[in-house]
Amino acid sequence: MSLSNKTLFITGASRGIGLAIALRAARDGANITTAAKTVKPDPRLAGTIFTAAEEIEKAGGKALPIACDIRDEQSVDKAVADTVAKFGGIDILVNNASAISLTGTLATQMKRYDLMHQINGRGTFMVSQKCIPHLMKAANPHVLNLSPPLDFDVKWFANHPPYTLAKYSMSVYAWAMAAEFKDKGIGFNCLWPRTAIATAAIQNVLGGDEAMKRCRKPEIMADAAHAIFNRPAKDCSGNFFIDDEVLTAEGVTNFDQYAVSPGTPLIPDFFVPVPGARTVVGRS
Repeated sequence: MSLSNKTLFITGASRGIGLAIALRAARDGANITTAAKTVKPDPRLAGTIFTAAEEIEKAGGKALPIACDIRDEQSVDKAVADTVAKFGGIDILVNNASAISLTGTLATQMKRYDLMHQINGRGTFMVSQKCIPHLMKAANPHVLNLSPPLDFDVKWFANHPPYTLAKYSMSVYAWAMAAEFKDKGIGFNCLWPRTAIATAAIQNVLGGDEAMKRCRKPEIMADAAHAIFNRPAKDCSGNFFIDDEVLTAEGVTNFDQYAVSPGTPLIPDFFVPVPGARTVVGRS
């Protein structure tokens, strides 16, 4: 299992799960475009496209840091073109960039609503659209959206309908494109964590230091993504993967290695279906 010489285009790869996926691929000797907005350090958000590129190079990969706003078509066109010009193509697309606001109907400002839908839904669609012509030329092309299973239990909508719909739009696109491009050999899948992951969103928005102790590290998502990318794309498409289920299938039994604080009870993530749920789309 290796991604040596494969080219990955990862949105939002300057930190968190996107960076972890990049570093796991870099250890194989992959080429990685870090397509993200952060070019200057932010005191609340560690990492820029340039620090990410440095980490990728140190890990053994080749990096192309690109300042890219996935809401802007020209910016995406240029990022994709620059990637192809430097690395000769694109083998894997990771739609990781996302915006969050866990607010209800009356508390959601329209600028936050627009941001979530422009990045999560429209951005994922547009980056996929621009990369697909290049993915069609790759040997084992994958598109991975970091979005949840489509469980339509109303409990996932009631408290934050705009965010849920924005994240579900990413999942719908992967589900739809898996069918639309079934004969093109591209694997379109979604990956979601069973538990909260220690990222800036948890630190700054969803609970701070105490919540971080009850999270798993981004590396669990990176290892799961790596396993998916090494599967034959034509036989691996249209799935809604959960991180630890992927790794269990790969023979992993020790999940304490991914815990920020082993032995501490973990925070379950949103959108993970309960066993036997009947409202799940596209998942057996």
